[in-house]
Amino acid sequence: MHRITRRFTVVATVVALVLGTAVGASAATVLHFGYHKVRAGLPTGIKHFTLTSTDLRAGKPIPARFWGCEDAGVSPALRWSGAPAGTQSFAIQLFDQDAPTGSGFWHWVAWDIPATTTSLPTGALLPAPAVNGTNDGETAGYTGPCPPEGDVTHRYTFTVVAINVPSLGLPATTHGAVAGFVIGHAAIGSASFFATARQ
Repeated sequence: MHRITRRFTVVATVVALVLGTAVGASAATVLHFGYHKVRAGLPTGIKHFTLTSTDLRAGKPIPARFWGCEDAGVSPALRWSGAPAGTQSFAIQLFDQDAPTGSGFWHWVAWDIPATTTSLPTGALLPAPAVNGTNDGETAGYTGPCPPEGDVTHRYTFTVVAINVPSLGLPATTHGAVAGFVIGHAAIGSASFFATARQ
């Protein structure tokens, strides 16, 4: 009888610990939406060059005019330099790795930007024959940050990628994840910085 009671106590304790851990993990998942292990999609070893913005400061909050909660928002000015020899076009990406989707959120992906381009002004129209792809909001071109209220601070990474072909040959209906895969295979250099948003 004592052995049965002892065994029951041990089993009950183990079950309680397992359930407690599972519940704790579930609660942590619910309370902490940010996803922090998204792969960049760019090969290691490619050349890194410089990307800056007169509208944004790296690592700092993104001003409200560039957000996309009420409309698409305005794309910030970007300037880059030092792209590697052999660059035949550029691609631009804006990615939120902390979106509560499990796979991040593509806010902007564009490609076939001429190799002679080294900057874009605020609210830019891309130079021909550049293509604005389809973002994860199902619209073409830029859509600004709009993190869920009360969520973790989101990091929005702006990246300009140097491409080894003049055109990727992708239609504008191509979504960010697919475009990112193709861009990664043609990349010979990249420049990036992140800025933040939280509400």
